[in-house]
Amino acid sequence: MQLRSPAPLRPGDVVGVTSPSSGVDDRLRPRLEVAVDAVRRRGFEVEVGDCMEGSSHVSAPAEERAAELERMLLDPRIRAVVPPWGGETAIDLVGRLGWDRLAQAEPTWMVGFSDLATLITPLTLLTGWASIHGSNLMDTPYRVPDGLVGWLDIVSLEPGTTLTQTSPRAWRKGLVDYVAHPGVDRYELDQAGSWRRLDGGPDSLGGTAAAARGGGVVGPSDSVEVSGRLIGGCLETLAPLSGTPYLDTGRLAALGDPLIVYVEVAEADAFQACRLLHGMRLAGFFEHAAAVLVGRTAAPDSPTLTQDEAVLDALGELGVPILADVECGHVAPHLPLVNGALATVRHTPEVSSVTQTLA
Repeated sequence: MQLRSPAPLRPGDVVGVTSPSSGVDDRLRPRLEVAVDAVRRRGFEVEVGDCMEGSSHVSAPAEERAAELERMLLDPRIRAVVPPWGGETAIDLVGRLGWDRLAQAEPTWMVGFSDLATLITPLTLLTGWASIHGSNLMDTPYRVPDGLVGWLDIVSLEPGTTLTQTSPRAWRKGLVDYVAHPGVDRYELDQAGSWRRLDGGPDSLGGTAAAARGGGVVGPSDSVEVSGRLIGGCLETLAPLSGTPYLDTGRLAALGDPLIVYVEVAEADAFQACRLLHGMRLAGFFEHAAAVLVGRTAAPDSPTLTQDEAVLDALGELGVPILADVECGHVAPHLPLVNGALATVRHTPEVSSVTQTLA
């Protein structure tokens, strides 16, 4: 497999909007219009597809959603595809997409998170296309917080470009009501919080195992510096693909670098999260990991198990650094991670950052 970043977008290029999973309810159309306008104001044309209906949990029958997504990804006019958001059952498209056709075509950027990880993560693992786990279209109008980079900036970068993002060390509690506030464009980051190291540190098994994988770890005990290729996504939507060719990280690891695997919990309680993480580990998803990043979550603890304990119960035996409260989940703001990019993650008590180099 050869990793390839899509060509950078230039003013006048077309961004495709389709809903491979959930569509947009009529009450939320004003927010959709605001989001589309945010893309147009950056100089891009926008093509909104037919699969956008929002009265059910899917925007259209699976065959129609798969056909529209594949058409947009293969259309040379369309340089990026950005769905409005995720949903529940994008997995019904996985067996319907022409992965071989996509692998032979010039790559197109696909951007999103949540249920969209069901599609963008296999897109990287099966075709070698870089993809962006970051803001969905409906999040695009927000001004990017200091330290982060927006997806509209990343898709405009040349292959080989290196970018560094640092944690804002602040986050937003709760969700914004887009029906009442369709034009909101500023995050209210009302909670302080930075990345946290969950594992035992470099003097434990963690440092030894990560070094053996080639990632490298440096002290002090809660500090990390590790390099590898990024891959990951939403726990609840990726776990059902475990053990299938669609989630085989071996092909990415075969390029010669260890992996930095990131996961984030949308809403599963700690018991369920623990089971899903164990299943993914047993299926080999973390086999080549030199470090694990865990997104900040608003999902609940369980009566006798916290979300942190669930992660350690399932992944502690990997013996690699595990960093929690990374901004790669359902809690705003969103730190875009490029699947397939070579990255260096650095974490100290003072600053946390990820530097990515596009393929």
